Amino acid sequence: MLIFLHVLTLEQAIEYIGQSHATLALFFGVMVMVRAFEPTKIFEYLATQMVIMAKGEGKRLLLGIVAIVTPICAVLPNATAVMLLAPLIPPIAQEINVNFVPLLILMVFVANSAGLLTLVGDPATFIVGSSINMSFLDYLLKLSLGGVVAIVAIVVMLPFLFPKTWNKKLDDLAHLPHPVINHPRMLAIGGVIVALVLAMFVVGEMLPVPVSPAAIALLGAALCLLLTHHSGIDTVHNILRDVDWSTLVFFMSVFVLIGGLQETGVISAASGLLGVIIGQNIALGSLLLLLVVGILSSLIPNIPLVVAMVPMLKEFLVNVNLAGPELLNPDFAGQVPPEAFPLFAAMMFGATLGGNGTLVGASSNIVAAGIAEQHGKPISFKTFLAYGLPMMAVQLVTISIL
Repeated sequence: MLIFLHVLTLEQAIEYIGQSHATLALFFGVMVMVRAFEPTKIFEYLATQMVIMAKGEGKRLLLGIVAIVTPICAVLPNATAVMLLAPLIPPIAQEINVNFVPLLILMVFVANSAGLLTLVGDPATFIVGSSINMSFLDYLLKLSLGGVVAIVAIVVMLPFLFPKTWNKKLDDLAHLPHPVINHPRMLAIGGVIVALVLAMFVVGEMLPVPVSPAAIALLGAALCLLLTHHSGIDTVHNILRDVDWSTLVFFMSVFVLIGGLQETGVISAASGLLGVIIGQNIALGSLLLLLVVGILSSLIPNIPLVVAMVPMLKEFLVNVNLAGPELLNPDFAGQVPPEAFPLFAAMMFGATLGGNGTLVGASSNIVAAGIAEQHGKPISFKTFLAYGLPMMAVQLVTISIL
């Protein structure tokens, strides 16, 4: 429709998809790696061990998911962590005889919220932070407390949002299935590949020759495909067939839609409206931005949302004389004025926590929905909303007070 109405040309639409190539490559690479390990039954084995460690108690299992996912998502992009960990959830739920959909939704909540603990934990946080040249240490000192508060809010809400699982008690652990790991040699070599990939995610961009997470994920995927083909436990065709292509196409489409907003001047007009509403009142502006971005992020995936809103916010600061015109330079290497910093912090928190509100609010939500559909239980928009809306409301109100 954008092309037929001459809002975008086909070349411009493809260019907007090209601008998101790093996100698409990262997701594709991790999807391939996760699928390559399915024949080894490692996910079923680890799921059984988690149930045994929780002693069959639902509350221990819920708290265990929070405890395991939080540190991982503090250093890895949340969607990446969900791709790696979500395959554990369906077999765990089957063994304690509960619906796996709420457990997947909990994992998404924790993954999104833990992304606020560090600058690199969530793509939206990283995009906003890098736009104002914020360092990793600065983020830890100024904003990581917000991530801690968001995680605490999830723990407090567990018995209210997940009562069936919270009260579940499995008395007979002896009769749990004990899956045997297949192809241990392949799994050992694959484990080395995954460990290298995870290490490179953390340090790759700090090397003398920086290596992006997207390139690392594609390299890991290529090595896993080569290993699978050489070992003969599966075929490259089967693995690529099972990649969640619908999720990748969804992200491509969203980036094109955001491009349409930029081309039609909606983003520029929104910055002018923001100036009219809040003027130079940073405290009021921060609260409004937190709530507005939070609500918008529950309807629009937060990555393209912050990509669109960062230039809008910079233009607003220049329009109300809180920053000089050099802020609009793509090569800007300075710092934003300290009095304007709360606006960017509000955008980070709103975009990340708002992603918990609806099924389409964050990339990790879409990834989890794709995994649920592969296991025969699609997560409907209404189902996710029943959990996400109260969680988002509690977290945004708590952060507003903080």
